[in-house]
Formats: sequence, C-alpha cells, structure tokens
Amino acid sequence: MKIATNNFNANLVVGEGDFGTVYKGFFNDCNGTRIIAIKHVKLEDLRNQVVFVGQLHPPNLISLIGYCIDEGVNILVYEFVANGNLFRKLHDRLSWKLRLKICAGVVRALHYLHSGVKQTIIHGDVKPTNILLDKNWEAKLSDFRLSNMLPPSFKFVEIKRDLETTLRYLDPECFITFRLTDKTDVYSFGVVLLEVLCGREAMDFKLMEKRQRLVKWAQKSKREGTINEIIDPYLMGKIAPECFKIYVDIAISCVRNKGDSRPTMGEVKLILELALELQQSADAATTDVDPTGDVCIYPINEYTSSSSSLSELEEFISDSDSLREYILNTASPNDQ
Repeated sequence: MKIATNNFNANLVVGEGDFGTVYKGFFNDCNGTRIIAIKHVKLEDLRNQVVFVGQLHPPNLISLIGYCIDEGVNILVYEFVANGNLFRKLHDRLSWKLRLKICAGVVRALHYLHSGVKQTIIHGDVKPTNILLDKNWEAKLSDFRLSNMLPPSFKFVEIKRDLETTLRYLDPECFITFRLTDKTDVYSFGVVLLEVLCGREAMDFKLMEKRQRLVKWAQKSKREGTINEIIDPYLMGKIAPECFKIYVDIAISCVRNKGDSRPTMGEVKLILELALELQQSADAATTDVDPTGDVCIYPINEYTSSSSSLSELEEFISDSDSLREYILNTASPNDQ
C-alpha cells in the first residue's frame, strides 16, 4: 500500500470525510498499471465494509478489491472512480438526462439491497458524497459502515451505534424510534433526488429562511404550485414537462414524514426509469432546440401546471399486478 501511494503522499489524497482519508494508488499486475482507491478506516468500519460489499457485486455498487490489517493500520482497496462523488458535481452544469441516469443507477443499487438479496440490507447513509461516478458517469453506491442486515421476518433494526450519518438526510422517524427500515433509505434518496433537481445541498443557511431546508421548501412549493422556483436555473426549459411532473411527485413521496406512506425502492426505480423514457421520447419528438443544437427547449410555464397527483401515481403502481411482478423480477442480481 505504501508503494501504491508513494508512502501515502499527500498529493495523492483524493478525498477526506467521516469515513477516512482516500488516496489514489497505482498497482501493477499482469494487465499493466491499475488505478485503485485506498482508504484508511477504523477496524469496525472495515469489518462492516468487508461483510457487506465483499459479498455483493452488482454494477452500481462500488467494487471492493481487497483489504489490509497490519500493525494497527486498517485499509480498504476499491476500484477507482474518475469523476469523484455526486456532491462535488451538484453545482456543475450536468445535463438533465445525465442526472436522471445517475439517479437511476443509485436506485438500482438500493433496490438490489432491499429486494435482490436473501436478507434485506439497509444502507443507512445515502447521500451525495457516498454516490461515486465512474469515467462513464455510472453511479456507484459506496460506504457501508452504517449498513444493517434485516433478519428474515424483521421490519426494522435498532440503531446500535451513534447516529453518524449526515442528519440532513436522515429519516425523521429515526429521531423518535432509533430504528432503521428500508424506508429510511427511501427518505434519504428522496432528499438526493431533490438536490439533483435543484443543484444545491439539502441545507443552505446562506439562503433566505424559507429556502434553507430543501425538503420543507420543496414540499411547500409543491402544495402552492410554485415548484418551478426550486429548479436549478441551468435546467430551466430543458426538462420535458411530463418527465418533470412524475420526477417531482416521486421525490416528494419519498420524503414523507411517515415511512409507511413512502413508496418502496422498487416503485421508485420504476418511476425513475419511466421519467428517463419520457425525457428521451420528448427530446426525440421536438424540433425546438437551443442555439447549440443539442438541448431541447420546453415551455417553462408547464412546470407550474397541475402535476399528476401522488394518489394517481400510487394507483398506477398498486393496481397493476404485472407491474408488481416486474418490480420483483428486476431485483434479481442477474439483471444488475
């Protein structure tokens, strides 16, 4: 590890945070030089990562290559992702379809954890810094240090360690029950969906008071028909109205206060895939483009029109047996 990182050279540090320091490393094997990510971690965190990540291999989960425990130094070795994490890209001018692609990758990973393994795995810390982006902008969900596995027939697990997750993404019910459920991840992912749409963080105390807490502001804007106010200015006119409507609806449903009223991750996955299809279809059908010739222009006033209600969205989901079967089938590891 010292050789791979030039004795943990500070110039090779690519990230630091709650999890630990991350170095970019270079490893020579039979295929040539391989770029890897090397993390210093606590022993307890290393164990959790090895238990969870080591046995899971779908494309949208970060790949664990190996680990090292030596003289009090605990190291995890991962695949290296060239585009960093989503948090660093929130303020970049990412296209709407690319943002949808990233969200679709994350929801595939979470759906797999919840429904594609024998025992449901709760990630417990879904947030932009834990969503990594490879050279092709494919999302890779990372950091399983707070993850928990639900025993069969159990609907929740008690939180056995301090609430280390970033509080702005934490399910409000956890503050009362100190329990994690699959709907805990749904809430956190809903916050991420809103951040992706707005191009800002979940909390920003530099803004006027009513806009500081993104979830509250989005919920209020949705009720009052002013949802267009929360959109990233760069995206104005670039989102197909029908795509926008169902995206906002599913995001708002994810951040409901009560977990039982939130959708499952399978349902979220289906709606996001539909949103991407609607955007692609609308782009292909319109001839109204901006001067660059590669971005469609949509009427902004349609963002404020009455959107499909959440009850209609839920009826669409719940009344279709084939849809339920589709959701279950897409949890298969073979489809990841």
